[in-house]
Amino acid sequence: MINVIVHGLNGKMGKVLARLLQEDTETKIIAGIDKNIDSNAYSFPVYEKASECIEKGDVVIDFSHHSALKDIVNYCVNTKTSLVTATTGLSGEDTSILLDASKKIPVFHSGNMSLGINVLIDLAKSASKAFGDNFDIEIIEKHHNQKVDSPSGTAYMIANEINDVFNNNKDFVYGRHGKNDNRKNTDIGIHAIRGGSISGEHTVLFAGKDEIIEIKHTALSKDIFALGAIKAAKFLSKQQNGFYNMNDMIK
Repeated sequence: MINVIVHGLNGKMGKVLARLLQEDTETKIIAGIDKNIDSNAYSFPVYEKASECIEKGDVVIDFSHHSALKDIVNYCVNTKTSLVTATTGLSGEDTSILLDASKKIPVFHSGNMSLGINVLIDLAKSASKAFGDNFDIEIIEKHHNQKVDSPSGTAYMIANEINDVFNNNKDFVYGRHGKNDNRKNTDIGIHAIRGGSISGEHTVLFAGKDEIIEIKHTALSKDIFALGAIKAAKFLSKQQNGFYNMNDMIK
């Protein structure tokens, strides 16, 4: 049995994660952490701050805001608790914090916990190698109107993996506006759409002369992300200290 602490419990993803963890026979939630604790109605204790948590878990699963990352990392390092974080909008400093922590505890991070998205990324990289500079590349992502970060962490994941194919010689262009904004061959366009209750949609468009290829992933519910995080927690429970991602788990 894997004892889990949920960070960001009362957020939308935290609630989905809690429901699926309680349905999973191999996991048990022993505590939750969320700054909004008044609305909780759980059978396990919920704390406003990680430093207040007295339960000892095997892993923390984090679906919170990037501003809370440092606190939960400090908690995990101090208590020697593994960390799975799916929080998006991380800065370079945030990534450095995770990498430093991974020297002391197992850390798993992905901007998207969906298996399908990671297959999309592999397909997009293969297409980039095949097409080279002969095709223009645009990434379009769509999410619900309450998502706070833009572009999505997944859009950045896709763009960075594609850029690796081109030895990081591409430049990210976020939307376009103006009368003198011709597309450059070195551009990777990234466009964000926010509206309604869209769980998540990502399209990679390759536009060449007289032909267009689109690779698209649509999330029909938030369950896929929570299920991916649970799989990551099970994977991480068997790992040594280090920094892991979806590719490591898939392999």
